[in-house]
Amino acid sequence: MSVTAYSFVAVLMVFLAIGVSSIRKKHSDVNDYLTAGYSTAPWLIGLSSVATNNSGYMFIGLVGYTWMAGVSAFCVALGWLFGDWLVWCGFHQRLRRYSEAHPVNTIPALTALDPATQSSPLRLVSAVITLVFLAVYAAAQLKAGSKALNVMFSWPEWLGALLGAAVVLLYSFAGGIRASIWTDAAQSFVMLFGMIALFVAGLLAVGWPWELAAALESVDPTLVHWSPDGLLFGLVPFILGWVAAGIGAIGQPHILVRTIALRSPDDVPAARRVYFAWYLPFAVLTVTVGLYARVLLDGELIDPELTLPLMAELYLPEILTGMVLAAIFAATLSTADSMLLSCSAAISQDLIPRFGQSYVRTKVGTLGITVLVLAIALSAPANVFTLVVFAWSSLGGTLGPVILLRIMHAPLGRPTALTMMASGMATLIIWQLLGYSDSLYELLPALAVSFLVYGLMYPFQHKEA
Repeated sequence: MSVTAYSFVAVLMVFLAIGVSSIRKKHSDVNDYLTAGYSTAPWLIGLSSVATNNSGYMFIGLVGYTWMAGVSAFCVALGWLFGDWLVWCGFHQRLRRYSEAHPVNTIPALTALDPATQSSPLRLVSAVITLVFLAVYAAAQLKAGSKALNVMFSWPEWLGALLGAAVVLLYSFAGGIRASIWTDAAQSFVMLFGMIALFVAGLLAVGWPWELAAALESVDPTLVHWSPDGLLFGLVPFILGWVAAGIGAIGQPHILVRTIALRSPDDVPAARRVYFAWYLPFAVLTVTVGLYARVLLDGELIDPELTLPLMAELYLPEILTGMVLAAIFAATLSTADSMLLSCSAAISQDLIPRFGQSYVRTKVGTLGITVLVLAIALSAPANVFTLVVFAWSSLGGTLGPVILLRIMHAPLGRPTALTMMASGMATLIIWQLLGYSDSLYELLPALAVSFLVYGLMYPFQHKEA
């Protein structure tokens, strides 16, 4: 094997060892498997949440988008980050307090009128939504990792997806969400190191940001336009759409379950500080590296989503190339593992609750959903960016408003909640079919319609309940 391959395998083995080592702390019960016993330290939750959120979407999807859009990609990254910050300031602590008063180990349970009622129609619908869109989301992560291995080692994409699924399954089986959180924390350091290494490579090859801007303009003048061409509604709605994308975190089970796993609601501010101390520099670096890649790889006939592994191969020493590849692969694993566990929980705790009373059967659910997600990853034709942003908007636009109203203790009956979910999903689909999503991310109109439905049906809430 080459030095690159040895370096990649060594880092991957470290992740696997960390995940498997969590078996020393585990308790063989369902709550420990799905929530780590509600006892995780805030710094671990901060790093795990940020690694889970910044996945193959950043390393593969956002960099590919930056390749095509230029500096306007900063509007996407920073708008998303700002929306996420609003959620961390006003939502996560309330969520943890609500989960303390109403103990749950799945997110669909939060949507029900009574979280203890396992057969609630609202909980079942929420579980189906979780299962469908998180499975697609997880498949996008495996697809992103397989793309990186394909360009670096010329492995067939099915092999990379299979490897990712196998690694995730091994340490998830060993320690459940605790293994996922521990490996996420380790992966976050490798992800940030990998992006810094690529930034330094770009800086040395092209120059400082003002030199990068001049180089971009010589490649294509539109790459230095802060407003993307062809916006139907203008720049401000475009940015607001991506702020709404960040707010969409209120409907993401794989992120919310980490807040629930915190040992106390009072730990949320500390977790938030760790989260954004990592997230802000990483978001800026990701888009900047994408811009450097656009200059350095101009004229290369490549898939834009493969720019980072190719840039690493051409501009970094072999040992660092292997580490960057491990960082990209780690980004995909840090999200895929969380989603597989959330899907497993939706099946075993919400869709088939009797099945989920067994610790062993819950693990069987994890195995089954992993096989399903792998099949989706191998057959999905869309690019990573498209898969991720639609799955994200679907979860945020359907589950998000209901969860927000529930933890705010707002009156919300089952008919209104189901109507809100249906109207949000319909808006997402119609907005996509009309071709407006490139100008205004579909989650913003979906949220607006969902809350409009709530406003119209508000007078009937007490009768519904």
